Amino acid sequence: MKIETDWHIHSHNSCDAASMKMPEIIEACRKMGIVKFGVTDHFNTRINMPDIIASRKEYLENRIDGFHFGIEVSCVSKWEIEQIGKGLYQDAVYGIREGGPAWCELAIDITAEQLETLGVEYVIGGTHWPLYVEWKTKALIMDYHRQNMFLANHPLITIVAHPWWFHAKYWGKYVDKYQPWFEDFRVIPSSMHDEFADAVVKNNKIVEINLHAILLHPAYPEKFKMQYIEYLAFLKSKGTRFAIGSDSHQPYNLDFEKAGQMIEKAGIKQQDLWSVD
Repeated sequence: MKIETDWHIHSHNSCDAASMKMPEIIEACRKMGIVKFGVTDHFNTRINMPDIIASRKEYLENRIDGFHFGIEVSCVSKWEIEQIGKGLYQDAVYGIREGGPAWCELAIDITAEQLETLGVEYVIGGTHWPLYVEWKTKALIMDYHRQNMFLANHPLITIVAHPWWFHAKYWGKYVDKYQPWFEDFRVIPSSMHDEFADAVVKNNKIVEINLHAILLHPAYPEKFKMQYIEYLAFLKSKGTRFAIGSDSHQPYNLDFEKAGQMIEKAGIKQQDLWSVD
């Protein structure tokens, strides 16, 4: 498969280590043969709103045909939104990662009206961290699944980002290399995959195939990647549609040809891929 779309790219306006300016994104996509793409900077909570406003301004100054404006929101807790709303934790650009109630009510901290005002064309929603559950495999899996389900059922979400992505940097400062399902992806109950696929199809959501964070991640074991391809094939068999996302934070250095070959192994074809109209 020749990859020609990329709906998950971060600019230097993101709160993390992203570095590309809009002209650099456009030039990188041109060189790699990406003809339709979008910038999707991080929005964890309202603390990040200035970043998105800056991203929108820079996007409008550099808009060209095929270039679109999206946003990547994180699944967070209603508790942390309430705390931030009270004026607490104003330096928590990644949200409040400790101290909340386990199995708390889930939320995203942006409204339909705000998205319209910002000119957001599509919303990527991601599970990025555990929400105050104990550090045991079963609890982490259950919490990750309920976050994915929340996003798959949320009316403002267009694309569910990188299902079952994991990175210790975001998932727990006390754990350097905690890998709850990398040794064997089958530790995740198949019933969860069924439930997620059913919700995605029922709600007309899109599932992201993430290149940098999963398929091409240098730290992920090959066994996990092969099992993940099987997972994508399962989602396709259930009628899921997909979106390609490089998740690039730095200038493109991804092997798009290899990623295309991996996606083909899942039986996914161009007609299975989503694109902004």
